[in-house]
Amino acid sequence: MTETDAVKLTNITKRFPSVLANDNINFVLKKGEIHALLGENGAGKTTLMNILYGLQRADSGTIEVYGRPVSIHNPNDALSLKIGMVHQHFMLFEPFTVIENIMLGREIHQCGVLDRKKARKKVVDLSESFGLTVDPDSYISEISVAMQQRVELLRILYQGADILILDEPTAVLSPQEIVEFGAILRKLVTSGKSVIVITHKLKEIIDFADRCTVVSRGKVVNTLSVSDVDAHALASMMIGHELQAQVQSHKNAPGPRLLSLQNIYAEDDRGHTAVQGVTLDVHAGEILALTGVDGNGQREIIEVLAGVRKASSGSILLRDQEIQNYSPRMLYESGCANIPEDRHKDGLVFKFTVAENIALRTYRNYVEGPFLRFDKMNHDAVSLIQDFNIYPADPMHAVGEMSGGNQQKVIIARELVDNPEFIVAAHPTRGLDVGAASYVQQSLVQEKERGAAILLISFDLDEILQIANRIAIIYNGKIIAVKSASDLTREQLGLGFAGIAE
Repeated sequence: MTETDAVKLTNITKRFPSVLANDNINFVLKKGEIHALLGENGAGKTTLMNILYGLQRADSGTIEVYGRPVSIHNPNDALSLKIGMVHQHFMLFEPFTVIENIMLGREIHQCGVLDRKKARKKVVDLSESFGLTVDPDSYISEISVAMQQRVELLRILYQGADILILDEPTAVLSPQEIVEFGAILRKLVTSGKSVIVITHKLKEIIDFADRCTVVSRGKVVNTLSVSDVDAHALASMMIGHELQAQVQSHKNAPGPRLLSLQNIYAEDDRGHTAVQGVTLDVHAGEILALTGVDGNGQREIIEVLAGVRKASSGSILLRDQEIQNYSPRMLYESGCANIPEDRHKDGLVFKFTVAENIALRTYRNYVEGPFLRFDKMNHDAVSLIQDFNIYPADPMHAVGEMSGGNQQKVIIARELVDNPEFIVAAHPTRGLDVGAASYVQQSLVQEKERGAAILLISFDLDEILQIANRIAIIYNGKIIAVKSASDLTREQLGLGFAGIAE
């Protein structure tokens, strides 16, 4: 280890009952650098960083921080070494305010009384220093996912972290927010911080990182300067072979209108009008992409169409039949499917098996008297596991122990098994590596070509331009443009995100 090294991991090995997650991994983070940790879902990246942050213990290997051998048994040990971590799925308390979440566990007291004024000043100073603007008095439940990420960053900075671990930080951001995030990273390293970014996003690595370590199946493939490599080479290292051709989406003329949103209004959790007179038609055999900066009404539209939020007014027609404010079960029985934006919160029960998660929609098929036929449930899941290439190929495997890509495949298997006519796909490739993302995109294209109508909600401009037939841009709760995907450029989409419709 040199004087310029912030962290050195040597021969880190971690075994789980069914997998060798880390196999003698060596990794070095230099002071003042942004180091990307790249690999497919399940490659062992997050496990390695969980070991550095004290959430897991290595079976063997050593850790050095600023040249000193250390033992990290828990996150408190990591924080004492000025190591902080922002997880892909945030660890915030929704009923608390921003300031309460940031100061939690690091409260400032004056004569035994909580000193909110001093804590607020510290948060505001950090916010201004690093461009992390956020309202300290807002409740977490009221702010966008992008804002929640800023809260998580502010929290570890408030705790004094100099070594920052960021797990899939751009997965929840729009293109403009990604550019802003890159500027924030540069401010962090300029101020003396050292940053590890766990990611699948090749473009962001090229744009942001100084060096990159590629991990595959628990082993380090290579560590190299980002300036010496391109995205194609990184992807080939990550997946172990040359990239396949992009998903092919034949943008044939769509069929008749299948689903229609007509002058929909809906309120957010604070009772404010978040969706303002949205009118959209989705046709059979097409993918209509709804895009815009997060927090402009997408979440409320998703929840209205999923049956978990009431529309204030307006009409929703499926095959010209009114379905506004149908329950989730009624929507499913009407031929609607829903791939939720947060698979952890809304898509899966992590303690349940693969078979049990697949059966969440159809569990009544397995009821006999007061009992559930788990044997039949497991039997039926086997064919879906094969059809959707889910790994491990075991219906009894706990979903919480699977990679993000395979968790997403479980959701897709459940939602698409009955050939739905209308599909809401909310950020379906968020947090997935290039291989898993390609699989999900291909699944949606196949459903479209089967004749399904698909409403895709996504920030990923490459994904949108590649597989969508039409694109609707939403700004401040209103649709400001609906155009053919072939008629829009990335620059025009960027203007639309800012509320400028050409």
